[in-house]
Amino acid sequence: MLLQVKDLTVRYGGHLAVWEAGFTLGEGEVLGLVGESGAGKSTIGRALLRLVPEPGRIVSGAITFKGRDLLGLPEAELRALRGAEITLIPQDPLAALNPAFRIGLQATDALAIHRGLSRREAEGVMARLLARMGIPDPEDALRRYPHELSGGMRQRVLIAIAFSCGPSLLVADEPTTSLDVTTQAQILRLLDGLRSETGVATCFITHDLGVVAHLTHRVAILYAGCLVEQAPTDRILAAPLHPYTRALVRSLPLDGIMPALQGPPQACPFSDRCPERMAICDTAHPPLKSVGAGHQVACHLY
Repeated sequence: MLLQVKDLTVRYGGHLAVWEAGFTLGEGEVLGLVGESGAGKSTIGRALLRLVPEPGRIVSGAITFKGRDLLGLPEAELRALRGAEITLIPQDPLAALNPAFRIGLQATDALAIHRGLSRREAEGVMARLLARMGIPDPEDALRRYPHELSGGMRQRVLIAIAFSCGPSLLVADEPTTSLDVTTQAQILRLLDGLRSETGVATCFITHDLGVVAHLTHRVAILYAGCLVEQAPTDRILAAPLHPYTRALVRSLPLDGIMPALQGPPQACPFSDRCPERMAICDTAHPPLKSVGAGHQVACHLY
């Protein structure tokens, strides 16, 4: 198994952002992390690289990558993995690229640090990658500043950086959120093609079940920092079990808002919005339990 996450808990001050989340990811597999804004998806993605921003902190749990405990690695060893073995495509390319430096300087850092290439060699490699990304005149693009490129071109630059060192694990954090629909489709096709070609395992963070249907092998549904259902993609879409998953799949509106957990949940966090609420939902948090091959759900209905 390439990646194992067990009982991961992350806190931001007095707010519990993720509570005891766990999943696995095999080589070449694509897992979709799905949920509405604030569910904890991006926090899990950042935790995989140990990049949870302050005041956030990983409180407990384990993240094992290729048999190595990522949470116990010294910072120097972790830096050697980031950008080489584990990479991130952030959701906002304009915020991810430094506006004060040309694209070429930023895009070649990973190749220089992790592969020991000279700046000239790294620029040659990156120019070829940008050409594969569909960027016309990539040498010119490397001389430009981020604001001189379109949103789609900036996102292609970030994808090229993420793939430049041949990673084993890619965290894609809603990489098409800021793009128009046509460009979104182009970027998703590009990502899917690169993933198929390279065999990189991918943790794809999204709220779009259309994307999930086309790109992922398995899906983990998050609500208020808790994992509420996990199953192969076709099973989640055809026969969702948790009331929250059913609402997502059927695009049903939900009254109310997602709660902010202050501590370990004592009840089902979805109970206030659940159309199938029972008395036990207000007094006991449902454990994640197996209901079939590769299918788990946290709900008192089962």
